[in-house]
Amino acid sequence: MLAAFDLHNLADVNAALNALAFVLIVAGLAAIHRGHETLHKRLMLAATGVSALFLVSYLTYHLTCESVKFTGEGWIRPVYFVVLISHIVLAAVQVPLILMTVWTGLRDGRPKHRRLAKITAPIWLYVSVTGVVVYWMLYRM
Repeated sequence: MLAAFDLHNLADVNAALNALAFVLIVAGLAAIHRGHETLHKRLMLAATGVSALFLVSYLTYHLTCESVKFTGEGWIRPVYFVVLISHIVLAAVQVPLILMTVWTGLRDGRPKHRRLAKITAPIWLYVSVTGVVVYWMLYRM
């Protein structure tokens, strides 16, 4: 018989999804810089899918589990909150940016896609990395 999945484990899943999104984005950027458009498209769509899965998992976790409070003290406390607040703000900004960037890429609007991607990619990478950092500081420190 299978044991029930503890929804508290979604925090671990979320960190893994953020890390995977980061790897896929970096690989997608490397692919396009090498001229591999098809591979770039596949990797970036995979990163989009992983990020969407993260969002579902994140919302499920926060709707079903009690919030974990940061217990760090001293100099690390303001660092944590600066990282957390920047992560939250940019996470909200990135959603429409990702959607617009993917849409223009799929519609073959290359000049607009490139302009948007130059804004979207660094934000998406930052949000993915800081998601793992926030997780580590909150659950592993």
